[in-house]
Amino acid sequence: VVRSADVPVYVERGAADLGVTGKDTLLEHVGDGYYEWLDLAICRARLMTAGPQDRREPDGRLRVATKYPRSTRQFYAARARQVDIIHLHGAMELAPLLGLADVIVDIVETGNTLQANGLAPYELIADISTRVIVNRASMKLRPEPLQRILEALRTAAAERAGERAGEPVDKPVT
Repeated sequence: VVRSADVPVYVERGAADLGVTGKDTLLEHVGDGYYEWLDLAICRARLMTAGPQDRREPDGRLRVATKYPRSTRQFYAARARQVDIIHLHGAMELAPLLGLADVIVDIVETGNTLQANGLAPYELIADISTRVIVNRASMKLRPEPLQRILEALRTAAAERAGERAGEPVDKPVT
């Protein structure tokens, strides 16, 4: 068992044939030694910009507190917006309240934490969920055993999605 942020490294470098991690982690990881193979559709959330409820992003250079500097930089660069990234590791909601940042970029599930801190979601950057990644070389060298595992995961994810939607499920997920 490794930290979620390390999963892409283990898979990319061949120490693991496949791994499970969040889309947020994959957006931050720079590398191409793996395929993003399957969205398990669990732990759904959104990577969003957020800030004070009573105002929007100020004009000019923006101070953004986040645990996701790469995604944040790409998001604002696509909008031709200059930003100063303030890399934090937690309690993002405090940054605007204490004047450290104008806005934050963080994972939002329900929005309750934002609301409790007087913040509101502004813009969606990406939908986040748990993903399965596969080492590129392993997929070429040992496709059969990996395909069996991936198909079992795909089936389980589909059955789980059917249960949530109230659709009948042929067999229980084990």
